[in-house]
Amino acid sequence: MPVPNPAALEFLQTRRSRPAKTLVLPVPGRAELRPLLTAAARSPDHGKLEPWRFIVLERGALLRIAGLIEGVGARLGKSPEDIAKAQGQFGTAHLAVAVIEVQKPSEKIPAIEQTYAAGGVCLALLNAALAAGWGANWLSGWASHDRDFAEAALGLTSPERIAGFIHIGTEGSAPPERPRPDLDQITTWVSA
Repeated sequence: MPVPNPAALEFLQTRRSRPAKTLVLPVPGRAELRPLLTAAARSPDHGKLEPWRFIVLERGALLRIAGLIEGVGARLGKSPEDIAKAQGQFGTAHLAVAVIEVQKPSEKIPAIEQTYAAGGVCLALLNAALAAGWGANWLSGWASHDRDFAEAALGLTSPERIAGFIHIGTEGSAPPERPRPDLDQITTWVSA
């Protein structure tokens, strides 16, 4: 017979990301961040490959990264509005954790499963931060998919890529609830 954890289920059913632009100081320090990273690292990992790693970006690093956005955006032909939005993602932030997908050679584990695992780590870190009482948001954006940006901003090497930036801080304002999927529209029950 399963042993329910109603508090955990209630949290998962009502969890809500907090927009990164609304996150303010204080942010978790290293001692407060370690349990969140530990929780995220417990994500499902077929083959025990650990196809991810973390880069904790503090304020100075985020400002440096924001400074790279204009050049990347110009090179990619992004509009001034897109560039300003991407700069704001980093320039107004006080703490973010870059979850880096690190593809590992494996005859048994396909690359796509390693990508899924890195995505699972992003969600686990987001939920761990929310469960710990912080505001948090998982962002990526056009710059994160650009190889030159990944190398210049974070020093990534092949076969690494950015799975997401998990912004963590104090909730500055509560976001309104948003529409959620209609389970009847997205669920198929198969019995035979």
